[in-house]
Amino acid sequence: MDDGRDRMPARRDVRRELMSAAISLSLTTGFDETTVDEIARAAGVARRTFFRHFRTKEDAIFPDHDECLERVVAFLDASSPLRPPLLVIAEAAGIVLDMYVEDPDTAVKRYELTRRVPALREREIAATSRYQRAFTRYLGGRRDEATGDGAAGEAAPAGAKEPPVGPEVGPEVGGEAARLRHEVAAAAVVAAHNHVLRSWLRGGGRGDPRARLTSAMDEVTRALQPWADGRDAGGDAHSDEVVVLVTTRRAPLWKIAEEIRNATGEPPS
Repeated sequence: MDDGRDRMPARRDVRRELMSAAISLSLTTGFDETTVDEIARAAGVARRTFFRHFRTKEDAIFPDHDECLERVVAFLDASSPLRPPLLVIAEAAGIVLDMYVEDPDTAVKRYELTRRVPALREREIAATSRYQRAFTRYLGGRRDEATGDGAAGEAAPAGAKEPPVGPEVGPEVGGEAARLRHEVAAAAVVAAHNHVLRSWLRGGGRGDPRARLTSAMDEVTRALQPWADGRDAGGDAHSDEVVVLVTTRRAPLWKIAEEIRNATGEPPS
């Protein structure tokens, strides 16, 4: 018996339709010249519907970053504490790339638009910085877990004096050296992601850039892992540390070996 479900129209994604209209009209007539009324009319909705989804035209150009950032943070929060943190943020960058790859046509058009409109380019840069801050906070949190220092990754309270840095007192005071490593590592991951993304967009969004991102992140993690861990290039400062692994009696040997590798940061054999 036909219950009518096959004839039901697909639910409209009004938010995405407004985004598409905003980008297309801005490319055709200019971003400053395009009005909210025109965007709403092109999407087939009322003006008030536009403002139910977006506060400004700029918001309509970049509707995905808030949701993507939530997915990134959720991924970081759910990641295993046994995994190397630099590898985790490298994989989290792949979530951001997926957002663009899911709709290549829109990604390419938006890239062209941001090249034409400086204000939109600044908006894109600001969005990128939010991912970088999330990566930095994650790295700081992982260090806090390892050291038992709950305040190491936090900013100093307002009015507090910065720890002195000079010949007698190095930047290690208060975890400053660790914070530097975290910020540089996060910036490097974001820069590698952006390099791959821009190359793909300049090529018209053809092909799948995810393999290139994986290769780029392999380069970043291989170069930065020792330094990000606080080790110099000549050796492992933590080589004499004791590693304690908690597991079940029924855990297979391969799983135990994998967790040891993850805990020590050693690559698979």
